[in-house]
Order: sequence, then structure tokens, then C-alpha cells
Amino acid sequence: MTQSMLILVLTPLLITAIYTDLRWSRIPNWLTFPAMGMGFLVNAWIGGLDGALFSLAGLGVGMGLFVLPYGCRAIGAGDVKLMAAIGSIVGPSGAFSIAILSVLAGGLYALGALGYQWGLAATSRKLAFAAYGVFVTGGSTGVGDLQLPFKLRYGLAIAAGTLLFLLGLSPFGG
Repeated sequence: MTQSMLILVLTPLLITAIYTDLRWSRIPNWLTFPAMGMGFLVNAWIGGLDGALFSLAGLGVGMGLFVLPYGCRAIGAGDVKLMAAIGSIVGPSGAFSIAILSVLAGGLYALGALGYQWGLAATSRKLAFAAYGVFVTGGSTGVGDLQLPFKLRYGLAIAAGTLLFLLGLSPFGG
């Protein structure tokens, strides 16, 4: 797909995912499954069998990279399905790049939320204490203190990673 076609297809998907994630803390199947199908059909229409395989590989990469965080309860199933849908549209290398950018955006988002919740000084102390516990003592001392009283909406991080990818800021140039 061309860059303008990607923007045209992904923008309504991401705006709707952000809205539903912020409003109801979920990214619904009625959004992700049709997006997966549309990604598959458009890529198959443009590229035939190669386009269909490209889409399926992207779906698998998008889903596969986010299954472990889902299994650890770090993200929700809707986040996994959103990444799978995006992967079906952008293909395997695009899904990989977007996943990396989303994780980076998610880390900044989490740090920002921690800083907002506790202030910069308290957040810095808690992070330093947690790092000391993990890297110096070999335990996880203090990591439990980093729990936020609210849940991060990871759809925002996925949307940010996708936007960075669309702006050409992929870590792999793709």
C-alpha cells in the first residue's frame, strides 16, 4: 500500500481505538476484526497471493509480539488484536517496527503517568529504588511501589507507535 493509503486506512482505526480505549477501557472486536479482514482483502487485491501472505505474516507478527505482554497481564486482548489488525495492513516488517515504536512510546507514557501521579522527585526516587533492587540485589525490591492507581491505556502507545511509523521514523527505515 502507498503511504497515503496507509494513512487513509489507519487513521480512522486508530482514532476509534483511542476513543474506545479511553472511554471504556477496551478496544472492541467490532473494530479490530473487520480491520484485519480489510487489511487482508486490500493487500490480496493489490498483490494477489503475495499480498495475502504479506498481510497474514503482518497479522502474525503484530499478534505474536504482543501475546507475551498479554499473558503477563501487562496489556489487554484488545491491544493484541489492534496490533494484529495493524500488522495485517502494514505487513510483517511494518508490524515489527510499529511494535518497537509502541513499546518505546508506552515506556514514555508510563514514565509520564508516574511523574504526573507522584511528581518528578518521588518518581525518580521510586525508580532508583526499584532499579537498585533489580540490578544490585538481584531481587525485585521496590517494583511493587511503582503500581499506578489507574490502568494505562496501551491503545494510545500503539497509536503513537503507528503515527511515528507513518511519519517515517521507523527504527529500520521501513
